[in-house]
This record gives sequence, structure tokens and C-alpha cells, in this order.
Amino acid sequence: MIRRREFITLLGGAAAAWPLAARAQQAAVPTIGYLDSRSPDAVAARLRAFRQGLKEAGFVEGENVAILYRFAENQMDRLPELAADLARRQVALIAAPAGAPAALAAKAATATIPILFVLAEDPVGFGLVSSLARPSGNMTGVNFLSAELAAKRLELLHEMVPKARRVAVLVNPADARRTEVTLQDLEPAARTMGMQMQVLNANTANEIDAAFETISSEQPDALFVAPTPFLNVRLVQLAQLAAFHRLPSTHDVREYAEVGGLMSYGSNIGDTYRQVGVYAGRLLKGAQTADLPVVQSSKFELVINARTARMLGVTVPDKLLVAADEVIE
Repeated sequence: MIRRREFITLLGGAAAAWPLAARAQQAAVPTIGYLDSRSPDAVAARLRAFRQGLKEAGFVEGENVAILYRFAENQMDRLPELAADLARRQVALIAAPAGAPAALAAKAATATIPILFVLAEDPVGFGLVSSLARPSGNMTGVNFLSAELAAKRLELLHEMVPKARRVAVLVNPADARRTEVTLQDLEPAARTMGMQMQVLNANTANEIDAAFETISSEQPDALFVAPTPFLNVRLVQLAQLAAFHRLPSTHDVREYAEVGGLMSYGSNIGDTYRQVGVYAGRLLKGAQTADLPVVQSSKFELVINARTARMLGVTVPDKLLVAADEVIE
């Protein structure tokens, strides 16, 4: 039999050990660094998709994984500093799904911590990976089509507004490579459809206003917004100006239709972010980036804002209503 004093000693030792065990368990929870050039509100739906992917891989934020968020609030020059901060904190991995600027900032910050990117451009051409099938170094992620879908997006816009003959194309000249690819895809498609293009440049909010002043004087029949990170964060401004000028318009991200643009067609960004979450979970379980091929996005979605169509006096063809993944009423 255990004497009372011995029992109390044993009980006291066990009690003292419990906090130590709890702390050890808490310390074992891995931390993901999340790097984004935008604000939390702007990517709320994408974050939900990322967490869903994590959940599919067996990880739930606040339970068995922590996420350390760093948002640049549309100040691109802050990305290197934020990426370096995550690297200093020795996070388990860095998810940098905000395009080339975030991916390159993370790459410059660490050569050892695994990095997951989402990129519209060719990741091999950007020097992020040596191969899509077997990435080298510490990076992998998702490559989705954007600029390469320009011709299809213009075709859908033409189906929506078949009488359109002159289309304004808004591009960001600072994103030279993506602008080049977009225009290369658009020009032959526009000729085939008998449409004339007018290219307008915008690299600031004021330049967007100036572009629409040109649109007001030139009176094109429709607007094509090229896919670039800068124009993607000005969606509300673009949709409001297009509505003010009663201009049918298209973009590549669904959020454009959600905030009042007429239509969008592009890769399913929600599925892209879900895939990043799945890959993050696999890395946390011990996979290496070289074992995770760069995923080629294969899901595309057409979103039509029927309210905007009615406001513009545009009758949405039945063919597009049937083809649409979502019609916003």
C-alpha cells in the first residue's frame, strides 16, 4: 500500500507534469505562413476555399494547425518585408497564392521553407520551378490559365452583345508579359469576329478614371478588362464606371460579376485555392515539394450578372444562360 505522503508526492508530480505536456502538445501544432498582397476582406471567399482544402487533408485551423497571416493591403512593396518576417518565424510552410509578386517575395526570403504559389504565368519561365512535373527547390503550387483564355472571354462577350463592333481593352502596362500574351490572344480573335480593338492603359486608380474618360468620348460598344493583379484589386471601381457609362464588360474573376460587372469567365479560383490547401496539408504530413507536381487548373466558370444585364438593356441569350455556372439575379 502507498503511504499518504508518497501518494501526495506522486499526485503533485503528475499535476506538475500536466502543464508541461499541454505546452509540448501546443508547441507541436504546425504554423502555416500565409502571404497575400491584398486585404483580408478582398480574399475572404478564397481563404474559405484554402481552409476547406486544409480540412480535406486533415487539418483544421485552431485545432491542429495555426495560420499566421500577412497581408500587404495592396502595397506591393511590403511583400518582401512580410515574407522575410514569416521566414524569420520559421513557419512550416508559406502559402503565397497572390500571383507572381507574392511568390517571388517568398522565394527571395527563403530557400528552405516550402512555398506554395498560385500563378497565371509560366512558373518555369519565372524561374520558380525547373519542371511542372517534378519541381526542384522548395516551391510548387497551381498554375491557372488567365491571359490564354482571352479569346474565349472575348467570344463570350460577343455572344452577349452580338452587335458590338468596337471593344475597349483595358490593360496594365506595368504587367508587360501578361499584357503581351493577352493581346496576342485577342487580336486574331477580334479580327475573326469583325471587331476593332482600342487598347487603353491604366496603372493607377487615376489612370483608370482617365481611361474611362477616353471611353466616354470614343463610345466603344463593350469593355474587355485584361487579367492583372492591379486591375483585380480595382474591381469595384471598374464595375461602377462600366455601369455609369452603360458599357457591357467582362473580366476573368468571378468577383467582378459579383460586384456589378456584367460577366466573368476564367479559371475557378475557389478550386485553385482549395488545391493549395490540400497541398499545404500534404506538406505538413511530410511530403516534399518535389513530390507535388505543379497543378494545371482545369476548372473554368462563367458567371453572369442578370441584374446588370437588365440595367444595361442587354438580353442574355439562352445559350449563355444554360452555359453559365452561376447567374446572379
